[in-house]
Amino acid sequence: MSEPSLKLRVVFVGIGGATCSGKTTLAKHLRSILPGSVILHQDDFAPPQELIPVHPVYNVQDWDDPEGAIDWPRMVKALKEIRETGVIPPEHYSHDHLNEQRDVPVEQPLIERWHETFIRIQKEHEKAGEQIVWVMVDGFLLYWDEAVVDSLDVRIFLRVPEEVLKQRRYERHGYHTAVQSDPEGALWRDPPHYWEQIVWPAYVKAHSVILDGDDLDHAKSSGKVKDLVLIEGLEQTMGETIDLVCEKLVKTVLSA
Repeated sequence: MSEPSLKLRVVFVGIGGATCSGKTTLAKHLRSILPGSVILHQDDFAPPQELIPVHPVYNVQDWDDPEGAIDWPRMVKALKEIRETGVIPPEHYSHDHLNEQRDVPVEQPLIERWHETFIRIQKEHEKAGEQIVWVMVDGFLLYWDEAVVDSLDVRIFLRVPEEVLKQRRYERHGYHTAVQSDPEGALWRDPPHYWEQIVWPAYVKAHSVILDGDDLDHAKSSGKVKDLVLIEGLEQTMGETIDLVCEKLVKTVLSA
């Protein structure tokens, strides 16, 4: 919450990409860097389990199709409220802490160097009468809904090859889904062939517009999402990715 004497400026940092591409890992490193920052997980806007549509061909619940996997009006409403207040709505509950957390360590001096940079930026803006609130928004369907895309001040997309994503997904033991009325959520485990039949086709459907070409592992940005920063997740370390993103954040906050 901003101080009464300070003008509130919320900066939404979108971090999109396929399941298991490293979105949440990056978001959590940024949270340790950006003072007072929070993470809003798109997964927490999934509808209740009983409302998830059933795939018409494979007869299993489809948690990945962009049209039914997210309660888009609820997410848009939450983003609008956060923009106005600087805080996540009190009724919102996240289940991310129940999921397996993949540890991708980075050098502590890098974290400290960027943290000091953003502390300095924060103090400079406070002297000028403005409080910055950083909100990382991570999601596997982040760039599907135009209202969500329009709300993002920074748009990052992490890309990892399909075979790597598939292996990482298989190594996970399940996902706790965001049943807002249940603190424990519901544990979802992929049925056989779920990746080939559901997950990857849904990813292609959701991203074939923002990426230009049939080969989504190599296609360039189509320009549909303005100022999209496309990061190849296997071609640089997490530390290099943090450097790239933080440089973008500095430019964003100093350009206004």
